Amino acid sequence: MSDQRDATILVCPACGTLNRVPAARLNERPVCGSCRAPLLPAAPIETDGARLARFLEKDQLPAVLDLWAPWCGPCRAFAPTFAEAAARLPQVRFLKLDTEAHAEAAARFGVRAIPTLIGFRGGREVARLSGALPLRDLLAFAERLAA
Repeated sequence: MSDQRDATILVCPACGTLNRVPAARLNERPVCGSCRAPLLPAAPIETDGARLARFLEKDQLPAVLDLWAPWCGPCRAFAPTFAEAAARLPQVRFLKLDTEAHAEAAARFGVRAIPTLIGFRGGREVARLSGALPLRDLLAFAERLAA
């Protein structure tokens, strides 16, 4: 039986349920106890204001938030790079927030340029970068959050 202190709380990307996953089982493709959806999808998670708040307040993995807009050429060009990083680093949450569709949620971060990447650890902002990054730099940014 696993010690509960060695468990990680994960928010289900599909239904929002909180799941306690033993640290030793994080690499075993855990699924939600409620809806059976993967808890660590190999793709970015689209969020809105409420879902984003839940991830930042409850999920115990570090997170990279991509603030973007559909009309932004650099944002669209950066999307495949962000998706590749999400596939490579399941120990980091890769979240996306459409600043056009969710302007109130985006305003909370005082973003002046897009794309903007914000790194979170323990629900707190710890790093911020503006502009599209090459994959190597994005991976380094995310890995520093997980360290």
